Amino acid sequence: MKTVLRFSILTGLMVLWSCQSSNKNFLGIDTPSDNRSTSSSGGFAQPATPDQATDDKKAKAIKLKKSFENGEYESAIEELKEDLEDDPDSPATNYYLAESYRRSNRIYEASPYYAKAIAGGFSDDEMELHYAKSLKANENYDDARKVLTDYLEYATVEKFVDRAKNELSNLDQLETIQLDVRKITVTPAVGINTPNAEYSPYYFDGHLYFSSTREAGDLFKGNGTPFSDLYKVKTSGLLTESGTLESLEDFINDEGVNEGTIAFSPDGKTMVFAKGNDGKKGGRQDVDLFISEKRNGNWTQPTIMPINSPDWDSSPVFNQAGTVLYFSSNRPGGEGGHDIYRASKNDRGRWANVQNLGPDINTPENEMFPYVSPDNKLYFASDGHAGFGMLDLFQAINEGGNITIKNMGPSVNTAFDDFGLVYSDFPYEGFFSSNRPGGQGDDDIYTFIDDTPSLKEVAYILKGTTYSLDQDSARSLLGGVRVDLLDAEGRLVDDVTTGRGGVFEFTIDPEKEYNLLGKKVDFLSGRNSLSTVGETIDKTTMAERSRTKEFTVDLDLTGIKVAEGEDFVVKNVLYDLAKWDIRPDAAKELDKLVQFLKDNPGVSIELSSHTDSRDTKENNQVLSQKRAESAVAYMVTRGISRSRMKPQGYGEEKLINGCDDANVDNCTEEQHQANRRTEFKIIKYDSSVGQN
Repeated sequence: MKTVLRFSILTGLMVLWSCQSSNKNFLGIDTPSDNRSTSSSGGFAQPATPDQATDDKKAKAIKLKKSFENGEYESAIEELKEDLEDDPDSPATNYYLAESYRRSNRIYEASPYYAKAIAGGFSDDEMELHYAKSLKANENYDDARKVLTDYLEYATVEKFVDRAKNELSNLDQLETIQLDVRKITVTPAVGINTPNAEYSPYYFDGHLYFSSTREAGDLFKGNGTPFSDLYKVKTSGLLTESGTLESLEDFINDEGVNEGTIAFSPDGKTMVFAKGNDGKKGGRQDVDLFISEKRNGNWTQPTIMPINSPDWDSSPVFNQAGTVLYFSSNRPGGEGGHDIYRASKNDRGRWANVQNLGPDINTPENEMFPYVSPDNKLYFASDGHAGFGMLDLFQAINEGGNITIKNMGPSVNTAFDDFGLVYSDFPYEGFFSSNRPGGQGDDDIYTFIDDTPSLKEVAYILKGTTYSLDQDSARSLLGGVRVDLLDAEGRLVDDVTTGRGGVFEFTIDPEKEYNLLGKKVDFLSGRNSLSTVGETIDKTTMAERSRTKEFTVDLDLTGIKVAEGEDFVVKNVLYDLAKWDIRPDAAKELDKLVQFLKDNPGVSIELSSHTDSRDTKENNQVLSQKRAESAVAYMVTRGISRSRMKPQGYGEEKLINGCDDANVDNCTEEQHQANRRTEFKIIKYDSSVGQN
């Protein structure tokens, strides 16, 4: 598939497999530099045989085609192919034909010509690197690995050795990357693509903006295709609306000049796009970023931005706040080919402070087409990180300052160029561009729908109502209650104060234990619990992208006036016969009373102990007092102040049934057990204590 030189015509994007050893003409396309070795000291340690030396001299003697020198690679390809008809094994002709394909972003067509150039003894410092890239673009990964491994046996130029090692490392990662299959559906965008190039989509305000060479007219000599312009089309989801596709205004699209890769600030008041490469001698010889502001509903005349360099600056995108502009550039001082940079607004509102994103993002190859998603993650295209061939789409993940680069996997990426990702409905739907087979002819725009289960959202919601209880335990709505959501360790997770209707709501997490505490002045605090353990929804079974699972837990609060003086039984506080030690089972029950006192710090209680009638009154009185004091002493060890608790033994004074001395032998064990009880009652309440 013939691919337009999108990388040069407006984004500085052409995939220059090695900017370090080549110059560029006004197209932003490589022009030949004199980097070809004439001896083994030029980068190879491998000695040449006499026959190879003769062939090498013969190869150097070829006269460069003027079309190649001028960067007119489409013409150069035709002329060099004609030359090969007379001398199909010419090392130099094969080399320059391979280079013409590479420099016009068709490296996947260069493999057989690099192979013949190498076999014929042509010498170039980077040729094997380019050859390996070409093989990789054709998914001939084992052959690419062998070329690089052999190359390392004789290459001596450090920067090329490092690049070869890096590419071998990338190839070694492919097996792992290929396993990262996600549930993503990729489809050619409807109503946009033509046999020419459509690429670099940008979604904003219900419209899809993109670059295209669809209009017939003068041809761009770098690749023999029409000049590119910017277009927009109205969309409904991923579908375009018929009859709405149009080119942008003339003050943006100039005839005979390439424009492309547009971006808008989040507030829609600033537009930045790339313009350059008119293909004329003495005309515009670079690609620059232009800016326009919307004033009184109209866009101002675009002006060149001060952050541009004498080289190629393109593919702009704003961060979500509109305060930072990311873009791609091949300016000197970067990590390699095209790097991603950032610029920010200064105090005067001007764009300045250009910074390279550094080696975590940028490689000695090419990084371009940055995009910042709504969750502020950086997406970009690269042929320098571990990928399948040419440009792949990547995500930069920043965790505590540590940046990890993640290939988006085989569900999106191919061995061809995949680039220019943008979301229209994050994180589920969006657009990107690719020159993969099966399109309409060149770069095409594709849609994607990501149904990966991990992206699906389940909202776990806790709802409830606060009530007051009267003496008959009848409920009535109670507002003005502070409700604390606590974790299993009692730490505050969230809090809310209910309105008149007493309704509260929290967002909670799956597989967690929670407690709820309701507090209001002149009311005893209400407590309840909730567990979401075992309640997690399996996202792999979800057809929808989001779902809500609700839990209901209410809180009952008792007014102090209702509770004061009332006796509350603490159940199951049992003692061994004639003993007052706190048994483990009794401790668990007393812990509930401890929690009650902690929840109600303004409350003081009388803790009373009662016996049955099966001993003398004197002995029962002593025993009950010791049991009450033992219970109080236990609660002191659990953090309750002794001053808030009055231990009181009542012996058999307050029997709750007729099992007195006269009827002691006529009562069942269950009746006697009912008399052996522990109770508490509120004897004091200070509303000023513990209220927030």
